[in-house]
Amino acid sequence: KQWYQRRVAITAGGESLGVDPAKIVIAGDSGGGYICLGTMVMLAENDESHLVKLAIPGVPMVDDYCFSDTQAMTKEERNNAASFRKIWKYCIAADWEEQKTSPHLFPGKASDKLLEKFPPTIIMECEFDQYITEATRLAGRLRRAGRLLEFVVIPGAGHASSLTPSLKSNQVFFDALKTIAREYIHTQELIVAVKYEFNT
Repeated sequence: KQWYQRRVAITAGGESLGVDPAKIVIAGDSGGGYICLGTMVMLAENDESHLVKLAIPGVPMVDDYCFSDTQAMTKEERNNAASFRKIWKYCIAADWEEQKTSPHLFPGKASDKLLEKFPPTIIMECEFDQYITEATRLAGRLRRAGRLLEFVVIPGAGHASSLTPSLKSNQVFFDALKTIAREYIHTQELIVAVKYEFNT
């Protein structure tokens, strides 16, 4: 909520701060990606997603996938599931039973209608990240809602390991960020994916 409030304040005082309000991007990695997604939920709820040109949640905490059957998980997900369950229930949630179905706790539980109001989004992930499944699921839903620009997966990298300068994935990661800046941030207009419609 505080990040959302700061984002709105920056827009309101952008000129005095020397900020171009038409080029404001919100982003974060891991827990920061979670905060980014939470801000996206609140912007959508308040019909304020136009205040953000682009959102880039990276290797984000998305939903309660860690509470599911570990046999179906990747090695990284399985190895971290028990600790993540405790983190969600005892460190993040103020009232687990009351909040466990809320997109304010789990952004991945946002309704399809709410996702349609999200800012244009690029999700950054790593091939061996412990959040890869939940991020992939959210990317698919955002694509269907017409709000996903790109789903970038850094090959061979673990959770945020692409930030380690000595690894080859670091160069791949920053090359991707440069492309994002050139193609999406410094352009005058964004072309967002067409919303998918299926007849059943």
